Amino acid sequence: MDDYFEVFGLSRRLGLDAEALQRRFYELSRAHHPDFHQAAAPAAQAEVLATSALVNRAYRALRDPMARVEYLVALEEGRAVAQDAGKRQVPKALLEDMMAVQEALEEARAAGFDEASRRTLTEEHRRLTERRAGEEQSLLAGFPDWDRALESGGDRTTLIARFKEGLATRAYLRTVIEDLEAALGSREESDVSHRRH
Repeated sequence: MDDYFEVFGLSRRLGLDAEALQRRFYELSRAHHPDFHQAAAPAAQAEVLATSALVNRAYRALRDPMARVEYLVALEEGRAVAQDAGKRQVPKALLEDMMAVQEALEEARAAGFDEASRRTLTEEHRRLTERRAGEEQSLLAGFPDWDRALESGGDRTTLIARFKEGLATRAYLRTVIEDLEAALGSREESDVSHRRH
């Protein structure tokens, strides 16, 4: 697995200067842009193209704080980020709450998305969106702890576990929020379609 932090000459810190990262990205992009290496031998062109793609992937992973922490966890565990997609278990503290939301969604479908069920789902959407934002803030609050542990050579396993749980909660909340948005949106589309006839 490529170390995207190394691509930018960085240690595995979570607290990064976004502007400095962007400047370094532009420098690396110019240095490895395929258009500047058209006269090179085919093998060298292929290498430049691969490096350019690597720089782009690294920047996408590191520029966003949530993508950065997800990538860091995967890197520390020696696995690809994509391996985790769809395999996260629902955190136990979240399971009961999410089952209640799914029940409300099913009841709304059975009721044909009447006004009362729409209000209930809209309120659940708002509540879960706020909860997801809180989960993201909690993850961000752990960045300085990680950076201090990295600098001091301290044990980081509890921080990795904390990040994994936060990321799993965030991912599950995102899925349920998207389900609610699809349900609420499909009702709106149905209303528009009905009014056309």
